[in-house]
Amino acid sequence: MSRNLLLASVGAFALATSAALAADLPSRAPPPVYVPPAPIFTWTGIYVGGQIGYAWGSGNLNYTGFDPFLGAGLATSVGGTPSGVIGGAHVGYNYQINQWVVGLEGTVDGTSLSNTTVAFFPDGTNIQAQSTADIQGSIRGRAGVAWDRALIYATGGVAFGGFNTNYSVFNSGALGILPAFYANNSFSNTRVGWTVGGGIDYAVTNNWSIFAEYRYTNWGTLSAPSLGAIAIATNPLLAGVFYNANRTLNQNQVQVGFSYKFDLYGPPAPVVSKY
Repeated sequence: MSRNLLLASVGAFALATSAALAADLPSRAPPPVYVPPAPIFTWTGIYVGGQIGYAWGSGNLNYTGFDPFLGAGLATSVGGTPSGVIGGAHVGYNYQINQWVVGLEGTVDGTSLSNTTVAFFPDGTNIQAQSTADIQGSIRGRAGVAWDRALIYATGGVAFGGFNTNYSVFNSGALGILPAFYANNSFSNTRVGWTVGGGIDYAVTNNWSIFAEYRYTNWGTLSAPSLGAIAIATNPLLAGVFYNANRTLNQNQVQVGFSYKFDLYGPPAPVVSKY
């Protein structure tokens, strides 16, 4: 009996000692999986994107001239509102300081803006002008206030535009004042003006954002060369007759678009502990 009790006591002591030694052995469990923290959103970065919208112009087409047959100067003004689709691409850079965001952006747009006007004169002459604006661009500064992923901004800078105009001059001679004649001319102009506006930008993800924007652009006054020289070449009896034209170029546009922002700073490197 005593022998059995002694053997049981020795066995229990051995088990307890083994458990204690096992607790002191180093752990061989794998290290925890590193999960990088989600990057903090910022508007800072280079971005590219596209835009599309609608544009409409304003301003009168003004004609002046002289008719020696009437012995009087001629003048008239015709209203016109060219309009069409406008769309293209943009590239820019934003820098965020606390809640403030400043940046620089450049855009290039193709347009379908066109307008045709006809002016009538007392001597029976009518002049038709067809104007189109094929391509536009701008380089603008931007400044705004951000509320996390929403950015309200103002923008302004230099605008560039290419314009084509086709003129035709016609008189049937029915009034008996001028001989019948027809002449036409076309010319192109590249204008530099200014543009201002504003919009709202919203970041759908850390890299993709969408925006809506309004801008007003002014290119000043566009003047056409005298139409009289072509009329004279058509009929020498028209010597002394001339017509000049000028137009004030103003434009309003609304556009929506998207941008992709490139991250300038990568996520922090993982820290792996050794066990």
